[in-house]
Amino acid sequence: MHAAISALGLAMLITVSQPAHARAAELGGDAKPVIEQFLLEQAKGLPGKVSIRIDTPMSGPLPACDAPQPFLPNGARLWGRVSVGVRCNGEGAAAWVRFLPAYIAVAGNYYVAGRQINPGETLGPADLQLRQGDLSSLPRGVVTSPQQANGMVSSNRIAMGAPLRAELLKASNVIQQGQNVKVQSQGSGFIVSTEARAMTNAAAGVAIQVRTQAGQMLSGIARADGSVELPN
Repeated sequence: MHAAISALGLAMLITVSQPAHARAAELGGDAKPVIEQFLLEQAKGLPGKVSIRIDTPMSGPLPACDAPQPFLPNGARLWGRVSVGVRCNGEGAAAWVRFLPAYIAVAGNYYVAGRQINPGETLGPADLQLRQGDLSSLPRGVVTSPQQANGMVSSNRIAMGAPLRAELLKASNVIQQGQNVKVQSQGSGFIVSTEARAMTNAAAGVAIQVRTQAGQMLSGIARADGSVELPN
C-alpha cells in the first residue's frame, strides 16, 4: 500500500514539474530569462509597472546557444505586442538569428473625461477622472498625469468616460491676435522692454510674431504671463 502511494506521489510530482521544464525548453534553455531581463532594461522609464510575456516562435524552439544576445529591430516600440530578436554568434552552422513574439504590458494610471467635453472647452480638475489599467491596450498618447490635461483646450468632442489623449488637447492661448503685449529682451545685467501688437494667437512657450509701434516685426516666445520674450 505504501509503495503504491509513493509511486503515485512520484507520478504526480513528474506530472506537475514537467510542464515548467518543457516551457523553459521551448525557448531554448536559458534564453527566456536573458530576453526578459533585456526587455525590462529597455522598458525602464515607461509610465507604469511593466510585465513581459514571451511566446514560443511559430518556427519552433530556439536552437541551443551558450550566450544568446537579444536585440530589438529598428523602430520597434516597447509597447503591447512586439517582436524581439535573438542572435547566437556561433561558428559556421551554429550561428543563427531568430525572432520571438512578446507582449509588454504597462499597468498604470490614466485619465478619462468626467463629462462630455466639446471642442474649444478648457479642461479643469473636475473634468479628469482617474482610472487604472494596461496602458499598452489603450490609444497612444493617453494622458497619464493631470498636468498633461489640466488647463488644456479640447480640439475634438470627447465622450464622457473616454480616455483623454494628448493629441486631442492643445494649450490654451495666453495671447490673442491683435492684443497689445509687453515685449522683453534680457541680457547680462539689463532688461529692455517695449510694447507691441500680437500678429497671431499663441499659447505659452509657442513662437509668436509681434509688430512694434514703429512698425518693426519681431519674433519671440509667448510666456505664461502674456508677455513675449525675445531671443538674446
